[in-house]
Amino acid sequence: MSVFALADPHLSFGVPQKSMEAFGPLWQNYTEKMEENWRAKIEDEDLVLLPGDISWATRFEDALVDLNWLHKLPGTKVIIRGNHDFWWTSPSKLKQLLPPSIHFIQNNVFNWNGISIGGARLWDTEEFNFNGYIHFQENPRARKRSVEELASQEEEGKKIFERELQRLELSLKQLDPNASLRIALTHYPPVSADLKPSRASEILEKYKIQICIFGHLHNLKKDLPLFGEARGVRYILSSCDYLDFDPLRIL
Repeated sequence: MSVFALADPHLSFGVPQKSMEAFGPLWQNYTEKMEENWRAKIEDEDLVLLPGDISWATRFEDALVDLNWLHKLPGTKVIIRGNHDFWWTSPSKLKQLLPPSIHFIQNNVFNWNGISIGGARLWDTEEFNFNGYIHFQENPRARKRSVEELASQEEEGKKIFERELQRLELSLKQLDPNASLRIALTHYPPVSADLKPSRASEILEKYKIQICIFGHLHNLKKDLPLFGEARGVRYILSSCDYLDFDPLRIL
């Protein structure tokens, strides 16, 4: 049995007009590459961790096409919500409607073969940024925002981040104390690239997380060092394009 990670699949089978192929050559045929790599290394008895941005759909009915695509791939899957997962519904409905090989983290934990997994989405924070690590390109779907709208968005973002820190702690409190491995999933990075302490990392350390897996960052400069191990926690970036759409074996 092995554990793999792959964040930000950004599937769009239910809303094909939102395919990531609009973002350039790197994303051409990305779902085909993802499936080929997945099937080449992952078996039914393996675990696959998917930290957010699962589907571009805004309605669960459309996202279900993407979720069924994931379900047909080998392995048990664990997902958390990303900032683009607008289809995400209530925990009670997710329990009822998700395909059987897919499990979710939202104010709860998932236990699997001695591994206990918790986490939360997190959000943007002023504690750090990654501008120096990213090849910026124009988003063909972006809408220009006014100064007032940006200021309001920033203020709302601070509130969301505070709530997400609470959700992170709520989840990690429920980790199995007898687990041989404690993993946290976050969509947004919980630390800066140089691994300096942050409010999120302090929570991870408090609950003795050994591995934290996240995504969200795209178009990264791969010649610059990113993340690693600090204060007992191994930080792993698993964005699809960063990994060349190849699931990363973490255990």
